Amino acid sequence: KNPRQNPIFISVQLHKKFDEENGANSAPQVQTKTTMTSNENNKNNGTTASNTTQPPSLFCSIGSPETSLSNETVQQKVNEFLSALGPRRDVLILPPDFTRFHSQAGMITRFVSEYYNFTKPENPTTSTANTAAAAASSSPSPPASVPKLQIIPALGTHAPMTHSQIDLMFGKELASKTNDPDVENPFVVHNWRDDVVTIGYAPATMVSEATYGMVHEPWPAQLNKLVWERRKDNHDASSSDLPPLVLSIGQVVPHEVMGMANFNKNLFVGVGGVEAINLSHFIGAVHGMEKLMGRGQNPLRSILNYASETFLQTNLDLWYILTVMGTNDKTGEVEIKGLYIGRDEECYNLACDLSLKVNFNLLEKSPKKMVVYLNEEYHSTWLGNKSIYRTRMAIDDGGELVVLAPSVEMFGEDGHIDELIRKVGYVGTPKIMEEMGKDEDLKNNLSAVAHLIHGSSEGRFEVTYCPGKLTREEVEGVGFKYGDLEEMKRIYDYESLKDGWNTRITEDGEEEEFYFISNPALGLWAVPSRFVDDASADHHRDNHVIANNEISLPRAKDQKPIDISGGVGGWKLPPNND
Repeated sequence: KNPRQNPIFISVQLHKKFDEENGANSAPQVQTKTTMTSNENNKNNGTTASNTTQPPSLFCSIGSPETSLSNETVQQKVNEFLSALGPRRDVLILPPDFTRFHSQAGMITRFVSEYYNFTKPENPTTSTANTAAAAASSSPSPPASVPKLQIIPALGTHAPMTHSQIDLMFGKELASKTNDPDVENPFVVHNWRDDVVTIGYAPATMVSEATYGMVHEPWPAQLNKLVWERRKDNHDASSSDLPPLVLSIGQVVPHEVMGMANFNKNLFVGVGGVEAINLSHFIGAVHGMEKLMGRGQNPLRSILNYASETFLQTNLDLWYILTVMGTNDKTGEVEIKGLYIGRDEECYNLACDLSLKVNFNLLEKSPKKMVVYLNEEYHSTWLGNKSIYRTRMAIDDGGELVVLAPSVEMFGEDGHIDELIRKVGYVGTPKIMEEMGKDEDLKNNLSAVAHLIHGSSEGRFEVTYCPGKLTREEVEGVGFKYGDLEEMKRIYDYESLKDGWNTRITEDGEEEEFYFISNPALGLWAVPSRFVDDASADHHRDNHVIANNEISLPRAKDQKPIDISGGVGGWKLPPNND
């Protein structure tokens, strides 16, 4: 295969060419559009809906690999956007949960809350500066009245956020309202089994195409009921107030299942339901990780885009606030490289373009050894196996992946899934598929099956897990090699290592070269040869022996909550009905 035919490889080369032609340190491209009230005399006196025009579908587009957006700049842009929207009585915010702590979605949620006077500014100096900036740009003042404001973290199937996590991510002011007897708790816990409604279907033909004809049934678009209650037709059109505002906030970054994270995934998966989540997992698994990772446009995303255009854009006043995060080359700190505010796919596509330039790491050679550090966000292998997903297309055959995981204390995100992982283990596709054929519980937990397969190295490389809170017997029992954390920290001191290539002198006096990653959530690492182009993938699949051309997915009513964002994909053989 010629790697230069790969779409991501071509995209990266085009980005490099653009930088060379325009100068690597050129000023970031900024596209900011704002539409103010039609009557300038009403800009500070609570103008009504009839006097307010909507902002353009792409309100803000700021970013480049060299950009480092300050918190003050982000808050100013958010304030300008909310001012352009006009006053609201009902605001619903959909941020990610604590597993996306570095997305800065928590900070942006706080900025929205402060704009609507729902909470006091946590940084008065910043707030004053932004008020002055807003005045200088003739932006309307924040509303005098406080709207109803609710926040539904897009848990998918994660466990609910704890109070301490809310405090760390969203700030003390919002956290204080979770246990204030005088106010309603603004945070709503999403329950993927009981709190959803099916709002429509994507055609079965789209699902069939994405699964190579193995599944021919429509994909159900499911949402948390509280989101769907914000429909425009539920709003009194004769009222002077604008309809409820829905804000989806999050980070665009390469993703194992969706190709690129966020956008409508935040709704249909983050606050989606069991049938939609299971089928989307299965579609991603069958289609294959190598054909999805880092691709903003793919068959699974097309299904979600269809549902967005058909149901969301026409029924909700829904806007996306998307960030692209990267690492500062000099300080190593995570910073905001891009900010995109809009209501349709254009906003997402622009964020994807920048994310490929910032988060996609195309290596010239495959490392024989890779070392990944997992911070306190990763308390299970269900989450921590992102260290495997994001590096498996880079590591060399016969190589070793060392995972330094001081906070990992379990395998699954809940007791039942933890039991399944312990029972089966990350033992490779053939064995896992064999076990699924014999175990109804596994058949009814396809997401768990896919997770196990994707977390398996298939014998191509070795995974050495170094957890802080699991024993040797537990780690080796699921198919990983055990590494003592303290001993490995002495060899690979993650506090002093730099991201990228490193060398050390072994006890035998030999030089060892390895590649270090301090946060696998921030990118995707690969070599061109690891990507599967469409032609070769189809040819490979034609050679598979598939017992049934069409698969009916089980509809289990007793499934337990599991994390959907850990990532699935790349099954060597699809399951059959035997």
